[in-house]
Formats: sequence, C-alpha cells, structure tokens
Amino acid sequence: MSSREIFEPLRLQVFLAHAGVASRRAAEKLIAEGRVTVNGRQVTTPGEKVLPGDEICFDGKQVKTESRLLYLVLNKPPLYISSSSDPQGRPLALDLLPPCVERLYSVGRLDYRSSGLILFTNDGAFTAHVGHPSAEIEKEYLVDSTVPISDQAVEEFARGVIVEGVLYRAREIEKTGRKSLRVVLVEGKNREIRRVFSHFHLHPEKLQRIRIGPVCLGDLEEGCSRPLTKEELRCLMK
Repeated sequence: MSSREIFEPLRLQVFLAHAGVASRRAAEKLIAEGRVTVNGRQVTTPGEKVLPGDEICFDGKQVKTESRLLYLVLNKPPLYISSSSDPQGRPLALDLLPPCVERLYSVGRLDYRSSGLILFTNDGAFTAHVGHPSAEIEKEYLVDSTVPISDQAVEEFARGVIVEGVLYRAREIEKTGRKSLRVVLVEGKNREIRRVFSHFHLHPEKLQRIRIGPVCLGDLEEGCSRPLTKEELRCLMK
C-alpha cells in the first residue's frame, strides 16, 4: 500500500511548518507571495493539499522533512502545555522529551490541567492521519469529579448532549465510582470532557488520558517518554 493510500492530505502551510521552513502563519504569507511550488506548479493560495511523494519547493529549493522520523509517547503531567510554545511562559511538554535535532510536534492536544498520553512526531503525514476524525481512533480517559456524578449526566453524554450548539457524544462511558468515570471518545473535540462536565455543573478534579488507539499508558511514569513500537505505529497508520 502506498503512502498516498495510507495518509490523509496535509495542508501546504502545515507541511512547510513541519519541515521547519516557517510557522504556519508565516508559511501562508510565503505561499501568497508565490514563493512555493508543488510538483513544479506555483501555488499562491494557502490550503493546497499535499501528500507524501509530492515535490514541494521554496524559492526554487526542494523542501524535505527530516530524514529520521520519530514517534514518541509521553506521559504528560498536569500543568504542562502540549503546544510548541506558550506566550505565558508555562512549562512545555516538549521539554520533557529526550534532546534531539528534529523538530517535534504534538499529535492533537491534551489541555494544560490534564495528564496522560500524548504523541509527538516530526512526520506531518502521520499527524494529519492520526488527528483526522475519519481515522476514528479512540481516546480513553479516566475522570475524577469533585462531586458525585449523576446517572442522568452519564446517560445524556452517551446519547449525545448539545453544549453551546455543539454535539458531544461519548463512544463508551461508565461510572467507576460515585465521583469517577471511564470515557472513550473518538472525535476528540477541544476540551470535550470539561465542556460536558461544566454543562452538568461538575468539575474534573483529575482528567487523565490512558489510551490512544492501540497505545496504552501502562507503567510509563509521569514525565517520561518512550518510542512507539512498530506494531503500535502500524496499527495507528492502518
């Protein structure tokens, strides 16, 4: 199976950012200035989709992603930012990873107060595939509430609940105690569990992601990382 059959397309500005040419916003400007070509064709509109195997050039020089592709799993502690920078100067999850010359990016997000599994890579096509809702990759969470959780809240989250015009639905949800839940999501909308909890006047005391598809937290200690296994990588890309 070719990479074109495996991966979702990647926006050109995202590819340029992952390749280290510029930030996404700066890359959009470079594209608009006509300084980028795809397979010999000048592109001036940000949003053009590219795939592995496409020849992307900037100012006439071919742009390539790093030759060594890395795929890491981190057990992120709470109070760390999963993005590559933070204007407020808060600790970055990236700084917990082993030093390397490659620029790594998180696959999806795990919010500042949450803990658990998050993936990092320098493979833009992998990021696009795993992060796309169509991949239907499950994310499993353990949630502790500050107050007891009603059966009604659990049932509504399972059926689907609309919060501020957005539909949220858990693929699986079960109470593991008066104040605790196990939740499995697929779409992974921004701050989904926290928004639903707030809707029911609940507050997560602890929110931990313990699984992403075939990748489980296991005994990986908080703040530590490890490479994805070949089998995990194969299953995620399938």
